[in-house]
Amino acid sequence: MPRWTQVLELDAQRHVVSGETDALVAAVRSGADLRIGTGFRHNEHIDTSSEREELIREVMDFRVTYLLEDRWVAGIENLRMPIALPDGFGPRESMSFFLYNQDGHQAIARPFLDGAAPTGGPGVSAPNPWPDMPKYHELDAFDTETNAPSSNFIYDFEYFRYFVGADWVEVLAHESDGSVTSGSIDRLADAFAAGAEIKVAIRGLCADLQGSSSPVDHEVFVHLGACYYYTEEKRLMAAAHPVVRTRPAMPLGYGTESWDFGWLMPRTDGFVAGWLVDPHTLKFRREDRRYAIRWFVSQ
Repeated sequence: MPRWTQVLELDAQRHVVSGETDALVAAVRSGADLRIGTGFRHNEHIDTSSEREELIREVMDFRVTYLLEDRWVAGIENLRMPIALPDGFGPRESMSFFLYNQDGHQAIARPFLDGAAPTGGPGVSAPNPWPDMPKYHELDAFDTETNAPSSNFIYDFEYFRYFVGADWVEVLAHESDGSVTSGSIDRLADAFAAGAEIKVAIRGLCADLQGSSSPVDHEVFVHLGACYYYTEEKRLMAAAHPVVRTRPAMPLGYGTESWDFGWLMPRTDGFVAGWLVDPHTLKFRREDRRYAIRWFVSQ
C-alpha cells in the first residue's frame, strides 16, 4: 500500500476539485502526517523578470499540525529555512514557518537568526501589494520592522493537493492530571521498546496566546525524538521536535506578538516542560504546564 494518500484537492480559486475536507480532518484527528503539494510558474513566483514559464511542482511536509474545533486542519513547516530557487538559500539567516490551512489560506512567520538590529517595534504593518506577483495576495502583515515579521496571504497556486500518511494508531489518552481515558501506558511502552516512532496531540497548547479573543478548542500534533521510559514507575517522557505555536483561529495564521516557537518535553502524567523562544529577541523562557495528551505510535 502507498505511504501517502491524497484526500483533498483545491483549484487555483481554492474550490474543491476532488476529495473532501472531512476526510482530511478525520485523518489528522487520527494522527496522520500531512504533506501538501502545489504548482506554480517560475516567472510568476520565483523570478518575475524571467521569460521562463516552466511549471514547478512543490510538495511540503507539515510536521506540526493543528486540529481546531475538531473540524479544521492547518499545518506548519517547523524545520524549513528560506530557499532561493534554484541555487540555494535566501539572503538572511532565518526560519520559514510557512502555514497552510485546509481552505488554501496561507501564512508565513520568519524569525531572523542573524542578529541584525531591528528598525522598529512590533505592531500591525501595511500589507505589501506585490505588484510584480499578481497571484500573491497579502491579506495582512505584522512586525515588518522587527526581527520576526509575519503575514497572512493567499497565493493562487495552480492546485493544492493534501496528502496524509495514516499509518499511526492511538495507544494512550489521558487528562491533564494523567488520569487515563483510553488505551494504556503498557501499549505505549511496548511499541516504544519495539522501536516505533511516537507523536503526541496536546490539547490547548496555545491557549495562553488566545488573548481577549473567544477560546478556540484545539490540539497540536508534534513528533517526538528521544524518548525515555521509567520501567518501574511506568512513566514515559520525550524530547519533542521543534513546535511553532500561534493564536488559535480559523483560518489559522499569525499576528503581532501572538506566536512563538520552541521545544517541549511531554510526559505521560500530563506534565509538559516548555523551553520557548521569543521570536523578536530570540531569548528563551522555561514554562511548565499540564495538558490532556493523546499518544500515537507508528504501525
